[in-house]
Parts: sequence; C-alpha cells; structure tokens
Amino acid sequence: MTKQDFQIKTRDGVAKAGLFRSAKVSPAKAGVILYQDAFGPRPALDQMAERLAGEGYAVLVPDLFYRNAPYGPFDAKTAFTEEKTKAALMALVTGTTQEMTISDSGAFLEALAGEGVTGPIGTVGYCMGGARAINAAATHPDRIKAAASFHGGNLASDAADSPHRKAASIKARVYVGMAGVDRSFPPEQSTRLEEALRNADVDHLMENYVGMAHGWCVPDHSVFNAAGAERHWKRLTDLFAETLV
Repeated sequence: MTKQDFQIKTRDGVAKAGLFRSAKVSPAKAGVILYQDAFGPRPALDQMAERLAGEGYAVLVPDLFYRNAPYGPFDAKTAFTEEKTKAALMALVTGTTQEMTISDSGAFLEALAGEGVTGPIGTVGYCMGGARAINAAATHPDRIKAAASFHGGNLASDAADSPHRKAASIKARVYVGMAGVDRSFPPEQSTRLEEALRNADVDHLMENYVGMAHGWCVPDHSVFNAAGAERHWKRLTDLFAETLV
C-alpha cells in the first residue's frame, strides 16, 4: 500500500490530503473520496482508506478543516467528553460549512484527475462527512456514481444546504447507513430523506443498524463495534463494486 501526501489548491487556500493506492492494482479501478468525521484526518481514517485501496481504488482523504489549521490532534474516545476539546471541535465543525466543502470537492476531483484517476468516482462520509458525500454527488452528477453515508448527521434538516434538498440533482446510487439511535439524524429526518430520494427517482437504500451508536464504523471511536463495522464494509464494497465500473 502506498500513501502520497498532497497539497490541494482550493478557492480558499490549500488543503492537505492523503492519496492511498494498492501497488497490486495499477491503474486503480476507480477513485473514492473519503469525507472525514468530526475528528479530522488521522491514523484511523488512514487505516480505513488503506482497506478501501486494497479493493483496487485510489482513495483520497482530504482535510476539510484546513482553513483552521493547525488544530488538534483529537482523541476520538474523549474529545467530546472534555469541555475544552469539545468546544474546539464544535467550532471546527460549525465553521466548516457544507458550501465550503461543496466548493472544495471540485478541487478534490481535479486532484484525482491529475493523478490519472479520470473514471467513475465514489464518495463515502462518516458523521459530518455523510452529508458532504451526498452533496458532492448532487454537485458533480456526471463524475460521482455512488455516494455512501454512515452515521451521517443532518441529512434532511431544515438548513438550506441540507442534502435532501438536492436530491433531484443526484444521478449516483446512494446508500445511507443509520445508527440505531442518533440524535443528529432522528426518525423524522430519515423519513424526509427517504421521501426526497424516492420522489427524485434516486437509486438508493437506507438501512438501520440496530444497536449501533453514532460512530460505530471508525476504529478509534469509543463506540466502535467490530461486527457492525464489518457489515458496513460489506455494504460499502458491494456498492462500489456494482457502480464504479
């Protein structure tokens, strides 16, 4: 497995990113953008990107918080239980808007193309990244063929930039894996998102991971669940295998 460190020029500055590829699959079958959770790029996300790269994809993990660098690092097990780090994290999350990431995603696609990854692209996001993965698919429908969200928050909120409002622009297949109980994505939002996707004729599947808590997929999270994480990997790799061809 190889990791290349990148600096991607965006409208607002320069975002650091890692690009992961398998030496056994060259060229890569397709590209994937992995949108971070609230704790930012770190070894746990590198580990996840390496696993996806092992399936034959070129996987880009950009730093969405680059406008506020340097920051952290944060311990995913304790960062939201300590007031000082919780405040710092929430400032990063709320200060990095959906519109900022929508703008950045064009630069991320260009970075992949510059590395020869010009075919179909998939997106996957965790926590705050879930909505961004779906918004990217709505913004770049001719490039992004699959979008997945796991324990994504505010996918169908009242906000103007909520992903469900852009369902009509999505051509990708969409998968949404929901935590069993998640205050950031309550039942009324899941109903709203389902209706929006269905009314827009989006090929999609929404699945409730009963017993899983918000963050269950990410290995350094306090609520990581190995069995639930493996189920998520099966869904994600099947999604990409069927669409990124």
